[in-house]
Amino acid sequence: MNLNKKTLKSFDFRDKKVLVRVDFNVPLEDNKVADDTRIREALPTIKYLLENGAKKVILCSHLGRPKGKVVESLRMDPVAQKLKELLGQNILKLDDCVGEEIKAQIESTQIRLILLENLRFHPEEEKGDENFAKELAELADIYVNDAFGTAHRAHASTCIVAKFLPSCIGFLMEKEIKYLSKIILNPDKPFVAILGGAKVSDKIRVIENLLDKVDKILIGGAMSYTFLKTKGINIGNSKIEADKLDLATRILELAQSKGVKIILPQDHIVAQSLDKPETKRVTDNEIPEGFMGLDIGPKTIELFKEELKTARTILWNGPVGVFEKDDFSQGTKELALYLADLTSKGVTTVIGGGDSASAVAKFKVKDKLTHVSTGGGASLEFLEGKDLPGISAIEDE
Repeated sequence: MNLNKKTLKSFDFRDKKVLVRVDFNVPLEDNKVADDTRIREALPTIKYLLENGAKKVILCSHLGRPKGKVVESLRMDPVAQKLKELLGQNILKLDDCVGEEIKAQIESTQIRLILLENLRFHPEEEKGDENFAKELAELADIYVNDAFGTAHRAHASTCIVAKFLPSCIGFLMEKEIKYLSKIILNPDKPFVAILGGAKVSDKIRVIENLLDKVDKILIGGAMSYTFLKTKGINIGNSKIEADKLDLATRILELAQSKGVKIILPQDHIVAQSLDKPETKRVTDNEIPEGFMGLDIGPKTIELFKEELKTARTILWNGPVGVFEKDDFSQGTKELALYLADLTSKGVTTVIGGGDSASAVAKFKVKDKLTHVSTGGGASLEFLEGKDLPGISAIEDE
């Protein structure tokens, strides 16, 4: 995948109508935006276009999973309201995203910032339908993709529309490509990855792709129990993927052959279940029957910090415990704070989206890290070395 794409600086936007694919797939509560992170991330691109003379800036996004039908609770109105608050300027919110009436409304309005209705109200969006993409393209002169969170989807608005318009990436997409590709192509060494989350199967390709690049991988979270089990360690009732034990063994062997150190937890915070919060610490790796590991213990936290101390680049994808519950959040919290500290000393720290991004936000260090990816699935696929359709479709510089 060529990552050298046309950017906002490649075009003159004066008097042009610009269609911008943003990722405004935000959580709603009581018909209000509950977390505006994704909207804020798009502001630099929107402001740049308005300040550089674009005649109309037409924003489009999906919201939730309406499955190709109009779902009243998934209309974009709360997003328009939040955007208006953040930008302090008028926005025209339309009730559809294609068609003659929409074209006419865009032509006739004096308002420069326009938000189209939820793209996924049309089944053609997710099908990557050419005619639907063409209809979107007819609204504008230039297409900008700034929706990294959906770059791994070959949908009409994220990929196909670029066939019909001159195209470039926005500032957010540019930032994502810059930091994630640096990790894949030439990270400053030593390079350490922290991988967590529930499933080994979700991270297999990432691990395989990273083994040629990293010096060490620290493994935490539920996926660590599958690895510990392969080493004959008692893991009690901890979650494992029984059908992935051979795979875990193979990864450990492959890492060893490549001289990559894999570090697994050495102590655990356990409980009988998530709902029975009588937690206890298991000081060695033998988790008793009836108990499940739900966080890394203090010895492991110190071990992980020690292994991270000399790193120049750190990638973190997946929490190391059930951080949503305070009883099992200590490991993830301490790592988040430690990474913030290392960042202040010049270490490059990249958080690979999804739950890890929620965790660093919860522990208030999001702004103290080098880069927190806005894409869960997209950043995973990028780190696996896959081509992302939303990036590939954009014109090369």
